[in-house]
Amino acid sequence: MSFDPALFDPESISKETAEFNQLVHEAISQLPPTYTVPPQQLRDDREAGKGLWPVERSDEMSDREITALGRTVPVRVFVPEQVDGVYLHIHGGGFMLGRAHHSDISNVAIGKACNLVVVSVDYRLAPENPYPAGADDCESAAVWLVENMKREFGAEKILIGGESAGGNLAAVTLLRMRDRHGFSGFSGANLIYGVFDLTSSPSSRSWGEERKYVLTTRLIDWFHENYIPEGDYSRDDPELSPLYHHLHDMPPALFTVGTLDPLLDDSLFMHARWTAAGNKGNLAIYPGGIHAFNAFPIQLARDANDRVMVFLRYCLM
Repeated sequence: MSFDPALFDPESISKETAEFNQLVHEAISQLPPTYTVPPQQLRDDREAGKGLWPVERSDEMSDREITALGRTVPVRVFVPEQVDGVYLHIHGGGFMLGRAHHSDISNVAIGKACNLVVVSVDYRLAPENPYPAGADDCESAAVWLVENMKREFGAEKILIGGESAGGNLAAVTLLRMRDRHGFSGFSGANLIYGVFDLTSSPSSRSWGEERKYVLTTRLIDWFHENYIPEGDYSRDDPELSPLYHHLHDMPPALFTVGTLDPLLDDSLFMHARWTAAGNKGNLAIYPGGIHAFNAFPIQLARDANDRVMVFLRYCLM
């Protein structure tokens, strides 16, 4: 459970990573604060190719709908030539932004490298559909896969993963499957800079408002305010903030996070509680990694994504 303190030394940040971070800082400084823009405009702008993350669909993934628990959920699906398992993917975006097809390129890469059918959930977004809508959609997708993956894809093993808000929803889905459906058969969990404490962990609370990189304290809180309307639920409810849940009978997990991510403590704390509950957990910390660093063409991202591939293949053994 220990890690090398040198990972947090500024001297451990590579020149390429530091230069990339500066470019992100300069780009974000030219944009209005995210929380001042209507959510639908943010979504439309991204689909139009504006902002930091270009959208690229893959012809190797297809759209379909699946139905379970009385809900029909749209998903994006990739099926490799050889199938060793299924990977249920849940995208990030603060519970308000992002779509399943935004992860097409990385999901195809995972599917091919690991012989995994990838099913990415296009769950409903806040504020139009606050909690529990998105979590319900992810639960429905998981139930459908557990019941149908053998018949549909010839797969017997299922893994789950997600980034940021998707990391939260992946953990919530694991807990719902255990507690509501008696299923603890996931072979692995790939949890990338997840937000596991919606009350805000110390690192996110103390980050401040300097718009250096992707997130600020105010932006994180804005996401949570829209996902959990005041008075409807408590942010420390274990059903929303899995850090507070009983974490027994969870699968092996890889927690990936960068040292310059406001959500750093979420991964540090969740990894500690995960392993303390008797589960296998690996913590991968990347010097100078900002939020969403692994989505960009730098060596730090390649290192992190390569380690994810190794982990997923290990979980299939």
